[in-house]
Amino acid sequence: MTQLFAIAAGGSIGAVMRYGLSTGVYAWLGRGFPYGTLVVNVIGSLLVGLLYELFLQRFPVSPELRAVVLVGFLGAFTTFSTFSIETILLIEQGYLIKACLNIFLSVVLCVLAAWCGLQIARQL
Repeated sequence: MTQLFAIAAGGSIGAVMRYGLSTGVYAWLGRGFPYGTLVVNVIGSLLVGLLYELFLQRFPVSPELRAVVLVGFLGAFTTFSTFSIETILLIEQGYLIKACLNIFLSVVLCVLAAWCGLQIARQL
């Protein structure tokens, strides 16, 4: 039961941070492309790679803290479901090139960011 509360706490913070960051990115770059979701997903991927390595290999932490950060916070912070619906909407609006670009950039940048996070943590 403690882990469920930990996940809920982390998730609420992650959701609010996702909203704040993506809203800021959209205010800066506009809504012509899902920049906000892309930025959130890349940052979330970097953090999951970094923190996974740190929490499980370098500085083992309690299961509750891992649940708060990895499952709760990052689970709510990253936005794969938003990515999916935004991509479908781009396709439905006739922006096939933008939709493909969103898919390509999201997959490549997020996997690369997660790898970078792992490498950074492994150098510590």
